Amino acid sequence: MHISRVDLNLFTVFEAIYTEGSVTRASQQLHLTQPAISHALNRLRQLFDDPLFVRQGHAMVSTPLARSIIEPVRQALRGLEVTLTDSGHFDPALAGKQFNLALRDVLESTVLPPLLESITAQAPHIDLAAIQVDRRELVSELGAGTLDLAIDMLLPLPNEIRRQKIVQDHTVVLARRDHPAVQGKLSLESYLQAEHILASSRRKGMGLEDFELSRLGLQRRIRLRCQHYFAACRVVSQTDLLLSMPQGYARIANQQFGNQILPLPLAMPSWDVYLYWHQNVENDPANRWLRQQVIQAFAGMG
Repeated sequence: MHISRVDLNLFTVFEAIYTEGSVTRASQQLHLTQPAISHALNRLRQLFDDPLFVRQGHAMVSTPLARSIIEPVRQALRGLEVTLTDSGHFDPALAGKQFNLALRDVLESTVLPPLLESITAQAPHIDLAAIQVDRRELVSELGAGTLDLAIDMLLPLPNEIRRQKIVQDHTVVLARRDHPAVQGKLSLESYLQAEHILASSRRKGMGLEDFELSRLGLQRRIRLRCQHYFAACRVVSQTDLLLSMPQGYARIANQQFGNQILPLPLAMPSWDVYLYWHQNVENDPANRWLRQQVIQAFAGMG
């Protein structure tokens, strides 16, 4: 079938139903009536000769065909949006939009306050959603436009994903204020004799510090493994356990606990944080503006 015979608005409806999993929520997102959405869905079903979505309880579950075409549809819609934006002018003071930013939880506390302050001052109608995305999905989500930017460590991503290093951080060690073996300084010997907390979202495996220690034939005792640095900082304040973590986040997470922050007595690679975006938004004025806000927010934290 020739594209001239297809109503391209149908694909906007398709993407909305797929994303929301509901005709009602899709109608709210697109500011259309539910009958209009249902009518568009019926036309799509006829076009593809497939139900596309099957109701299960209160949810609309996608069929295998729908799942197979969602990424090409999203990329095509994103390409059209970028083309329209490129041909115009992005004015943050007037634009109404939500940007989606993939962000690891350890970076939320550091970058979101200055970033939102800047965006609010310049763009009163722009919203920001910080979400955590499976790293295996970054390429497809950036390409489809469901993500505008991602901030993460250095990742092995294809060339279609552009990147820029935006911060270089270092590892420090936290110890409680009255730690009997740590008073203002920490030797490697004292570090190895102590018991430690490893903060990691992974259920098992070594931390970066453990990899470096193993290269030297050394090992530390992990007494506690937990998911978040903030919780680990609190445990540090009430025990003799030590915690190794990035310096930038340590300054924020540790504010209410008053733990000692000491240099790590071990040579470690830096924590390099990168900003990622897809090549199809390289020259998109809106995305360029958002990238600049993120870069400035990180620069201001130094």
